[in-house]
Amino acid sequence: MKRNPIKKVIILVSILAIPGFLFFYLLPQFAKNRYKSLPIFGEKIVASTFHSVKGKKIPDTIYHQIPDFRLSNQNGDSINWLSLKDKIVVMNLFYADASSNNVIQYIKQLSEGYEKKPLVRFLSLSVNPDDKSKVDGVAAKLNAKPGKWDLLTGDTASTYPLIRKGLMLDVILDDTKDKPNFIFGNKILLIDVQHRIRGIYEIDNPEARGRLEDEIKVLIAEYLRTVKDGR
Repeated sequence: MKRNPIKKVIILVSILAIPGFLFFYLLPQFAKNRYKSLPIFGEKIVASTFHSVKGKKIPDTIYHQIPDFRLSNQNGDSINWLSLKDKIVVMNLFYADASSNNVIQYIKQLSEGYEKKPLVRFLSLSVNPDDKSKVDGVAAKLNAKPGKWDLLTGDTASTYPLIRKGLMLDVILDDTKDKPNFIFGNKILLIDVQHRIRGIYEIDNPEARGRLEDEIKVLIAEYLRTVKDGR
């Protein structure tokens, strides 16, 4: 029995139309959600306020935020959250006389890739208050440009509570020898524009370094999407 030519045409048109439908309508929807949101580190508190999602009331969550600070960079300029408004921050600890500065060398390499991308800033916080007179020389050797990569110093009354409570990192001053030594981990933090820690990475782990480089881009995409959506 002969098939109706009209049916053949309809079937052919349908076959050709389906890929176009998938490409123009469905794929953009998947593209909107191609990034998995990064975790938020630190203590979380359920608030007494709510927001609505599809008519359902959802309790708000208060996440750990790094408190404000006021520290000096290599130029002697004051740096705080206001000067870092709407910036994604990559942050680490260091001190000028450390026998190994692997983290600093890695930050130098990483920051050079973002030199012309103003959304991302780099902060290296010294754990030694005596570095105040040294950071300009360290910055010059590393070609660390203020406003892109700031080397920060302050007294221990300001920096140590910030490190331990705000950044959730450890630092120990060992002054049992002639020359003080500072003990801390080789960790790098990824901080969002709301001053929340979104990633903690161990510099000695190549996989962690690769994850950091990927997740900076994820956080940029998250921020730009938020700005676009007006949230």
